[in-house]
Amino acid sequence: MPDKRENKRELFLRACRCEATDRVPVWIMRQAGRYLPDYQAVRARHSFLEICKTPELAAEVSTQPLRVLGVDAVIVFSDILMVAEAMGLPLAVPDSGPVLANPVRDLAAVRRLRDFGPERDTRFVGDAIRAIRAEIGPDVPVIGFAAAPWTLACYMIEGRTRGDVSRAKQMLRQEPQAMRELLARIAANTERYVRSQIVAGADAVQLFDTWASELAPEQYAEFALLPTRSIIGALADTRVPRILFAKGSAKHLRNLAQTGADVLSVDWQTDLAEARRTLGNRIALQGNVDPSVLLGAEEAARRAARDAVDKTGGFGHILNLGHGILPTTPVANAKAFVEAGQAALAAARVEAGRAE
Repeated sequence: MPDKRENKRELFLRACRCEATDRVPVWIMRQAGRYLPDYQAVRARHSFLEICKTPELAAEVSTQPLRVLGVDAVIVFSDILMVAEAMGLPLAVPDSGPVLANPVRDLAAVRRLRDFGPERDTRFVGDAIRAIRAEIGPDVPVIGFAAAPWTLACYMIEGRTRGDVSRAKQMLRQEPQAMRELLARIAANTERYVRSQIVAGADAVQLFDTWASELAPEQYAEFALLPTRSIIGALADTRVPRILFAKGSAKHLRNLAQTGADVLSVDWQTDLAEARRTLGNRIALQGNVDPSVLLGAEEAARRAARDAVDKTGGFGHILNLGHGILPTTPVANAKAFVEAGQAALAAARVEAGRAE
């Protein structure tokens, strides 16, 4: 068992720094959301955007997984499109999914975007983090987040978060200058946005690059790497761990390693053992169980957690899913995954001792 003096925050930060820990910390992407009856009860009374923009509601929803599942970190409840809205694209969230008005389709539209001040335009996110910290105290880490530039660019160009990103890929090929300007504008605003979350009390920050899977490695290197690296590099002075999640991470590992991220969160199609061999021990890993495994039996969830920890030996590893938890996931399975992950390293050491 972990040393009782090493609280969840210390455990999480040590894992991010690739320092020895007695167990792996565990949290789940999209852990505050539709699969939880507690969230559904709040959502029945308030709209999605109302929850995001009301710090007390966002804090309530953010902390539910800590109480229900016993996770080792709380991620602030928000949406990656807040930056797009603050840059001038009105956001609506009907039941069919988020929609951004006036999508960016050319260079003129890129240049009409505005730079925003997080303390003025998105202060509710920082206030939610402050409310979370006041509720849970100093011993549990709080994670802030934003979209990586390429992924947010895709949404700003497409105008919605579902379907393909063919328009974004077309702009990349046919108007590369417009794409580069858009990515640079997003990066500059995202850096200030994430920094404001750190000032509010976030212990770590994560960039989500969901649409990295749509880029070939050479395209990622040419377009996505520089703006992502600029955010991560600009935050170096904060000394908080910087986590980068990329879907399609297997083909991008070498590029991702050049971003300067302290932790790479890899998708469920990436082999953790191979990622560790490729990256060595200087970058921590997060992930990467297939979210659909948690739709089956509880024992399958437990086994998947143990198998993931086995692949890294628990060193520099934050156990998570390889993408967001699915809305139909049984809460019991999510809890089984968390508990098995938290116990995995200690159990492996007991087994090793018996084998000697």
